[in-house]
Amino acid sequence: MGSGPVTVEARSPLFVKYITPHVFIVLMPSVRIYQRKCTVCVFFQAQIEAELERHWERLLQGLSYYKSPSSASADKLKADKDVAAPLKEFGLRISKLLALDEKQSVQILQCYLQEDYRGTRDTLKTVFQDERQSQALLLKVADYYYDERVCLLRCVLLLLTYFQDERHPYRAEYANCVGKLEKDLVSHYLQQFEDLISAEAPTWETHGNMMTDRQVSRWFAQCLREQALLLEVLFLYYAYFEMPCPELIRFTRLFKDLGFGLRQTNRHLVDKSMDPLVDRIGYFCSLILVEGMDIDFLHKCALEDRTNEHQFSSSPEICKMLMSFGDISHHGPVLLGWVLLRHTLSPDESSSTVTRLGHTTLQLNVFQYLTQSLQALGSSGNNCTASTARMCIYGLLSFVITSFEEHTLGSQEHLINAVCEVLAAPSLPELFWESKPSMGLGMIVQSTVDVFPHKTRPLLQLLTALLSDKPTAKKVYMFLDKMCSFTEVYKHKPNDVISRDDETLWRRQAPKLLYPLGSGQTNLRMPVGVLGQVCVSDEGFVVRWEYSFSCWSLFTCELEMLLHVVSTADVLVHCERVKPILDLVHKVVSTDWSVSDCLLPLTSRIYMLLQRLTSVINPPMDLITSCVNCLTVLAARQPGKVWSSLHHTGFLPFTSSPLTNMAECISADGMRAGNYGNLLVLIEQPRGDYSVTVAFLRLVTTLVKGQLGSTQSRGLVPCVLLVLKEMLPTYHKWRYNTYGVRERIGCLILELVHAILNLSPEGEVQVSAPSLQALCIYSLTNTEAGQAVINIMTVGVDTIDMVLAAQPSSGGSEGPGQVLIQTVKLAFSVTNNVLRLKPPSDCMSPLEQALTQHGGHGNNLIAVLAKYIYHKHDPALPRLAIQLLKRLASVAPMSVYACLGSDAAAIRDAFLTRLQSRTEDMRIKVMILEFLTVAVETQPGLIELFLNLEVKDTGDGSKEFSLGEWSCLAVVLELLDCRQQGQYWCPPLLQRSALAFLHALWTDRRDSALSVLRTREKFWENLTTPLFGTLPSTSDTTEPCVLESCAFVMKIIGLEVYYVQSSSLEQSLKSALQRLSSGRRYEYWSECVCSLVCGVCEDDGLRSLSEIQMLISAWRTLLILSTSHSAVMQLTEDSVRRRLFTDVLESTKAALLVPQSLPCLNLGSMMTTLLLILLKQWKSELVSSPPLLPSLSLMLESVQQAGRRTMERTKAKLFSCLLAALHIQGLNGGDISQLPQLLLSVCETIQDEALALIESTRHMNQRGEVPDDSMETDTPRNIQTDQRDGVCVLALHLCKELCLVDEDGEQWLLVVRKLPVLPSILSALEQSLRFRQNLYFTEATLHLLLTLARTPQGAAAVAGAGVLQSICLPLLSVYEGPANGTSQVHMAFSRRAQDAPCWPGVYRLCMCLMESLLKTLRYSFINEALDFIGVHQERILHCLNAVRTVQSLACLDEADHTVGFLLQLSAFSKEWQFHLPQLLRDIQVNLCFLCQACTYLLHSKKMLQHYLQVRAYIYTNTHLVFDYLQAKNGEALTPGPAPQLHQRAAQSASKTPSLAVDREEVESKAVQTVQCSLLKILSKTLNALQHFTPDCCQILLDQCMDLAEYKNLFVLSFSPALDSDSAPSFGTLLASINVALSMLGESTLLSSLLRFFRRGSPSSPASILLPSPQTKPLPPGSKVLPEGQEPLVQLVQAFLRHVQR
Repeated sequence: MGSGPVTVEARSPLFVKYITPHVFIVLMPSVRIYQRKCTVCVFFQAQIEAELERHWERLLQGLSYYKSPSSASADKLKADKDVAAPLKEFGLRISKLLALDEKQSVQILQCYLQEDYRGTRDTLKTVFQDERQSQALLLKVADYYYDERVCLLRCVLLLLTYFQDERHPYRAEYANCVGKLEKDLVSHYLQQFEDLISAEAPTWETHGNMMTDRQVSRWFAQCLREQALLLEVLFLYYAYFEMPCPELIRFTRLFKDLGFGLRQTNRHLVDKSMDPLVDRIGYFCSLILVEGMDIDFLHKCALEDRTNEHQFSSSPEICKMLMSFGDISHHGPVLLGWVLLRHTLSPDESSSTVTRLGHTTLQLNVFQYLTQSLQALGSSGNNCTASTARMCIYGLLSFVITSFEEHTLGSQEHLINAVCEVLAAPSLPELFWESKPSMGLGMIVQSTVDVFPHKTRPLLQLLTALLSDKPTAKKVYMFLDKMCSFTEVYKHKPNDVISRDDETLWRRQAPKLLYPLGSGQTNLRMPVGVLGQVCVSDEGFVVRWEYSFSCWSLFTCELEMLLHVVSTADVLVHCERVKPILDLVHKVVSTDWSVSDCLLPLTSRIYMLLQRLTSVINPPMDLITSCVNCLTVLAARQPGKVWSSLHHTGFLPFTSSPLTNMAECISADGMRAGNYGNLLVLIEQPRGDYSVTVAFLRLVTTLVKGQLGSTQSRGLVPCVLLVLKEMLPTYHKWRYNTYGVRERIGCLILELVHAILNLSPEGEVQVSAPSLQALCIYSLTNTEAGQAVINIMTVGVDTIDMVLAAQPSSGGSEGPGQVLIQTVKLAFSVTNNVLRLKPPSDCMSPLEQALTQHGGHGNNLIAVLAKYIYHKHDPALPRLAIQLLKRLASVAPMSVYACLGSDAAAIRDAFLTRLQSRTEDMRIKVMILEFLTVAVETQPGLIELFLNLEVKDTGDGSKEFSLGEWSCLAVVLELLDCRQQGQYWCPPLLQRSALAFLHALWTDRRDSALSVLRTREKFWENLTTPLFGTLPSTSDTTEPCVLESCAFVMKIIGLEVYYVQSSSLEQSLKSALQRLSSGRRYEYWSECVCSLVCGVCEDDGLRSLSEIQMLISAWRTLLILSTSHSAVMQLTEDSVRRRLFTDVLESTKAALLVPQSLPCLNLGSMMTTLLLILLKQWKSELVSSPPLLPSLSLMLESVQQAGRRTMERTKAKLFSCLLAALHIQGLNGGDISQLPQLLLSVCETIQDEALALIESTRHMNQRGEVPDDSMETDTPRNIQTDQRDGVCVLALHLCKELCLVDEDGEQWLLVVRKLPVLPSILSALEQSLRFRQNLYFTEATLHLLLTLARTPQGAAAVAGAGVLQSICLPLLSVYEGPANGTSQVHMAFSRRAQDAPCWPGVYRLCMCLMESLLKTLRYSFINEALDFIGVHQERILHCLNAVRTVQSLACLDEADHTVGFLLQLSAFSKEWQFHLPQLLRDIQVNLCFLCQACTYLLHSKKMLQHYLQVRAYIYTNTHLVFDYLQAKNGEALTPGPAPQLHQRAAQSASKTPSLAVDREEVESKAVQTVQCSLLKILSKTLNALQHFTPDCCQILLDQCMDLAEYKNLFVLSFSPALDSDSAPSFGTLLASINVALSMLGESTLLSSLLRFFRRGSPSSPASILLPSPQTKPLPPGSKVLPEGQEPLVQLVQAFLRHVQR
């Protein structure tokens, strides 16, 4: 038996449609799966058993299953109403042409239309009506019928090949079927063979006018092919079962009459193309007769002396027939076997007969015939027939050599050639080494040893054939390493020997060097006294010395001798001796690398040998080929060493100057072809023999695959350039002597290119010279090499089918058809990789243009690629073609649908036919679905063709869609059917691809297709089935694609829930979601995701890592969606939410606590995003959850230890999580002892980020890349670390929150003492303010400083670190710019959200910081405060004056903060008066006018509305009002752009009824917002003015008071003059009181007055904290204001307390 499976050419679907699935179609995938050791083969086992059980009788019938026409069958066909009339009519024409039963003819026609017809149903009608087209169809159906007959026989061959192979997964099923066939198989098949050889050739009279001479020839070729297949089946059968003597007689008589295939009944029809089939028939005739003689049993009987037990001990009849043999070469093996049989069974009686038949056998050149026949049968190890034939001949030759003297067998050369060909069977060399050396083939090996090394070729040829695996390689090595005889030939007796008288024994008298080499070189020395057996021959004295030596040393000497005589006339003789040596070395090293070190003396000399041999005038091409082959084997393990030695020889192409760019490479300037290039041009191309070229291509490919270093790889550039520039575009035009070499060279060239394109980029050093991969990509995209690859791809499926049909062999992988298929597959893969790897470009390359150009009538590459779907021999070919189509569909700007032209529908049908077939190769199905998945997004026309939706207009004007007959959705829905899951035809990978296709439809929003799918019965039930299953563990052997399937289901559900309103969702989907909730599947999947993450943390090398990441991502999306669609997702229970959150927290923690693993950190980053969103959305549920800070702190510490810049986003998200956790739980959720370490970690991050920001900002400004920024900051945010959600900004916010928790500031002070964090922050702040960059960082820093300034210790630390120096002068850059004053005012007081990051906001924060520091430090900070106000006095005065004219919230907010700072500074009026007296006076005046302006604006609401220009205000600032209203209601909305305000307002009104306000209410709220700001400003202004005037009672009672030191603030007038032209007066103050009282309700006014009189005067009005209209959420435990109390009312009440005097 052979060592592997056979490959069958085609398959027939006859049973698929009309009986049951064809057994061949079922068996073939199993063979391919067995060859590739695919794990899904277990799915086919039950099916194969069932099909064999159902159809073994048909296999037994063989070709007799097909009946001849009959009137009864014709009548049945006419009466069959299920068959259309055109099919009946055409079926009768088929029956006439093929002489086939009418019913079977229609079945054949229907199968052909289903499987191989390249048209549509509509085109078929035209074909039937057109005579010319119908004739063409008739011939194609005939070819299909012929293939059907062949496939039936190959099924039986397949069974006989593997039914005893223990390694085959279906051996038991095959053996059971063969057991049923065993009894009658021979009789049935032999009868069919006799029918074929006696069949009369068809004529046009008997078969119709379509039976032309060409069709008669086609019929006879099919007849010969079937004869050969029947004989092959019989031969394999008798290889396992004994042939009785009567059957041998019958076969002998039959084959004799047939002339072993040469005397066919229709031999006049034989042409040259049929000779291989005729020869094949003769080979099997000989093999069957030899196998029937049972030589192996004969040999065994002879050894055990029981020859009488052999069945042919007496057989005169067959002996009589064989006596007449001898006129054709096919008789040779039969006669040789019969001679051996008669010589063994009756040696005395048949000596004369044996002698005569033996001479006849030798005259027939039997050994040459055996060599030729075995070569014709194939040499592949997977060819069972060839292996069985070699086993048969092995037994014959072994017994022949044992039984007869070698000199009686003719030429030793022919005998050795036959033996070597026999030993090509993989199992025979091992059998030889286990046998006795004195018997069988061991005897001929010994005879070659006797003449060694006088004749080296015979022994080395045999030993090379005896190498098959490592054990045999070691035996060959040891055999040659311990040679015990040395044979020489002398023409005359030498003087240094003595001999006997009879000259039969010589003895050496002096030592002798066996090779005339110089001293110091390797040599063999024969010592004194060595004896030699002498015999005389025609050559002279042949002496066999009894001298022990190592043949490997002798081989080294032979190479040295060749190096010495390479330029002499003896070179050819020595080449003949060295070539078998190199062939043996090649075989030994390729079989067992472990002996390569021992052969180093040999292999090291090959480089010099190659250099010298390629430089001579007439180089020995065979020997050069052997040298290159040896180097190829060495390069497979030591590529660097081989290259370093080889590139000095001058054999390979090279460059005379270094290459620096692609242009130099492509121009080939300075390139030299080397000695190989000279051999190619001067010798190989003129001769048409390319053995060196084949070896060269294999060598370069091996070196490329060896992943050489960058320097060595650059050295290969000339070699690759020679291939791409000179060989690939032109090799098909060269002259060739041997058929198939051109295809082999093309295949090898593409293998080289494919290897280069698949090189790993790891370890490559970036150099100026282009890499091999870049060179290949550029050459293929821009030169003729790309067009050459396209030409290979355009061979087309028809050409490939023709080449396969012309092959006589039924199996093997070495035929021209297989080589052509491999070449086309490589072309597909190369093109796909080039498109994948090519750098992006704005213009199309010549390759892309050629790939996408449109041709007429579908004659373009796209159509050719699509038609490979019709190929059935090798499933990889259509799969790779579809893969390339997928790539082109996604990257090329063209329409695949348009390229297909009129063939589009037919190709669509072929795609869907293979997709829906249950016995199709699964990987083709997967690739088809992947192609359609890509087409959903990139090929709208093509996907509509495949969707094939039918449109129906409804009564209400809408359209209703339904599935067409050829819709791919029908196939996809069938794959998703829960009843199909687990079946062998629906493996998990196929389901995953179907779900990916559906996900693409949902992602692309194909509403027409989605409307059909949604309403499909049980669609949602089938779709969600994976979510209700049990997920396999990561260690399970189940396909990891199950994880992807679940992920796609989650994504589809998420898209459906997100895009479709809850009221419009299908009830079946809602039911499925309800089952997810009630079945606790959310908890289950949460646990699964958590366990998967933990599994990755334990082993980050899992093969399913990408699938796990995909599932986690989908689960994350589903959970995020459930936070906003909880009712639809049925995820409303607080306990479930807390459990899911806990799982997310644990999985995130597990992933981030493995900082050394990049996959774990990536998973942790994904989970951190989910964790952050859940923290923000599920606040109320998490208040009572276990403490969050401990886990989050550990994660942060681990991520910081990772130290990767890629983890910056994760670190930022962790900071956000810590912020959210602090807001939700505070430190109540964690131990207070965690605060120091957490604060230290955060501060370390802040320090590092601040230093990096300083460097980045400095670098950017040095390069001049900083754009001019305005105070509005409408330009895009800066790059690098300054981001709103960047690490630095979030760390600053987190530090601020931690400082708020640290009430006494002790922990912060400890950190400040350890780290110089404040200087780093202030340095970065100063630089950011100076260059007006890093807005988000600046704002966050100021917030942190404000928080620190609330405590004396913090304020002192901030002031001591030099905050004034960092802020005071650089702050000028914030509002000073190149623009004039008008535009500057416009920029400074534009209508913008108060809380939006902007540079005016930075100025306001700086003002707040000065206020807070002054308030906390008092006299310690007075000098800094006066410096600040002195520097910014113009801005302050301008701000106070602007309130009357500009009432934007930004302007009012700045005024509020400015007055607050002035309020604190007013307490130090004396110091102020001393340092800045004029500024003090200006401030006092402006404060008085500010008081007047605020009172004026508050007095007249209508005037305020007029000033605000309500309409413009509403349309530009409505989002501010909504933010205010939602802040009041505890909600938050992200402000959107102005054009979407109406839509947002409508959406908000529809979602939150409390916000559905009309226009008047919005205007009122806008006015109230401004009034709140004005009240705050007025309150602080009056409080500040209070410090500039003495108490009224003090004035009246203190006679010593110096009133001159106080300036007049208000004039003595009690009229409420609110005009800006009037000076502020006491009337202004009274008016302010009246305005405040009028803004309170009557009951509120009374209660306020009562409280005022009861409470009395506050001790420090300035200490009262006024609430802000946009308050932030209060931390847990804080007191909230009474519900329903408006901020405006609170402000008025506070104001009244301020003006109590």
